Amino acid sequence: MTPGNEMTPGPSRAVRRAADAPPLRSEVGRTRPRWSRSRGVLSVFAAMAAVGFVAAYVGPIGVSLSKAEAVEPPATLYSITLGDAQSLRVSGTAAEADGPELARGNYEVYVTPTPTPTPTPTKKATGTSSSESESESESESSWTPPFASPDPGSAQSIAFDMVMARGWSNDDFSCLVALWNRESGWRVNAYNAGSGAYGIPQALPGNKMASAGADWETSAATQIAWGLGYIGGRYGTPCGAWAHSNSSGWY
Repeated sequence: MTPGNEMTPGPSRAVRRAADAPPLRSEVGRTRPRWSRSRGVLSVFAAMAAVGFVAAYVGPIGVSLSKAEAVEPPATLYSITLGDAQSLRVSGTAAEADGPELARGNYEVYVTPTPTPTPTPTKKATGTSSSESESESESESSWTPPFASPDPGSAQSIAFDMVMARGWSNDDFSCLVALWNRESGWRVNAYNAGSGAYGIPQALPGNKMASAGADWETSAATQIAWGLGYIGGRYGTPCGAWAHSNSSGWY
């Protein structure tokens, strides 16, 4: 037996010849290029830059196209009408924005004027002025009636005798006649239902004249006596009572 290495067949003779033979001429001029590490790194970076540029350019376009395709709804009658309404509202707003501005200073507040009250016309005598009317009223208040002899047996006749007995003058008697003409018309039974005054002198109340006599309701002498006493104690004379009646309307 032989060892194991002796049993392994060696290269053939042809193979040994080919290995020992010199290289061909065509293969002598060729040299294998050497691989550089820096050149490999640059190529890797260039490839990455190209990929990034393509992604940056193509990415937004693709996204926008996909959004446009996804958002755009189908055209319907409602969407068309809504679009027209929105366009009209926008145009109206733009027209209002372009219009003139209204400042508060351009407005004025109008206040309705208060009407002037119409003065109430005062009654005047025809053809006379206010100064003339005042002078006439003053002359009436100071006017003294003229003297006239009373009828015998009348109330005025009784009053004349009493006036003279008191020492008064004819003028006082004239004032007395005018005063009681105004008050009662010289009637014994003259009665004022509003105030309750009674008799020739219009005593208020009438029963005051009972101090001059029990027949005060029907006696002219009793009523005149009481009336002259009242005038003398309050106004001094019949003309004093007459002046007060003219100024105030009562005595």
